[in-house]
Amino acid sequence: MDEILRVFPVELRQALELKIKQRWTVLQEIRIRLNRPIELNFDESTEWISGILPTKQDALFIVNQLSEFSLYRMADELRQGYITIEGGHRVGLAGKVNTLDGNVKAIGHITFFNIRIAKQRIGAATPIIPYIYKGNYLNTLIIGPPQTGKTTLIRDITRTMASGWGKVRAQKVGVIDERSEIAASINGIPQHDVGRRTDVLDACPKAEGMMMMIRSMSPDVLVVDEIGSNDDVKALQEVIHAGVKVICSIHGFSLEEVKRRPSLQILFKQRVFERIIVLDKAKKPASINIYNQSGLDIYKESRWSPFEMDRGTSVYQYDDLDGLRME
Repeated sequence: MDEILRVFPVELRQALELKIKQRWTVLQEIRIRLNRPIELNFDESTEWISGILPTKQDALFIVNQLSEFSLYRMADELRQGYITIEGGHRVGLAGKVNTLDGNVKAIGHITFFNIRIAKQRIGAATPIIPYIYKGNYLNTLIIGPPQTGKTTLIRDITRTMASGWGKVRAQKVGVIDERSEIAASINGIPQHDVGRRTDVLDACPKAEGMMMMIRSMSPDVLVVDEIGSNDDVKALQEVIHAGVKVICSIHGFSLEEVKRRPSLQILFKQRVFERIIVLDKAKKPASINIYNQSGLDIYKESRWSPFEMDRGTSVYQYDDLDGLRME
């Protein structure tokens, strides 16, 4: 909590601390908008701090704290619209966009902040891991809409693969962390536990990063978040043809919807993914489905809550894995 509160001026810090100190474990986001009440998004509710309105001077203080008084330092982050801070927390930024030749150069006059609270869920992958391993890890695609826990799950899968589990030895895992969400690295150092045999390419474009990782670090398994472009697909094909296993995720609401996307059809035609995990928050409670290469649903369990976004308090509800059928 301290790494979050330090970015705020004293008056805002004190107001925030009163509201969140006893509920830190269920806090998801802090949203700051100039001259508007502060918005706090908890797991099950949204609340407001209306007694104090952030000013332009407050925004300048926050920006200086985020950039350590050097906007040049965060030039790349400003082009992307977010910055990762100590603890792996991600701060989204919005305001006046500066462009050059039709491309985003930076965000100036930053007046909107979204601080997304990062909390690891060690063990989130425990009920899933046996289903994506069969003598070796299986090429796996994780599908889910925003705030269903895709990144939380893929992070813990990474940690588990790189640390070993049961009688399965630790693997060399390469992470292409284009948006600094999986490892949440700062100056190249992961802020989250991604396992003892994990190597990370931080803030690197996915397609190029996959090729770089294979050439430089010889991973057994490659992990990449939020695939989708034609370049991503071509790189994935190269990775798989090189004999490296892949765990990746994609935004989507269902397997059927994702299969219809033009860029991904070749992957499904070639039956690249041996396991497909679908996170569905439309159902109450949210559910997990795991499909094999033939499209058979081999696992279906409910979770306690649809809010699985980087939380440390929620748990999976599942039966003894030994009693479940695996393909």
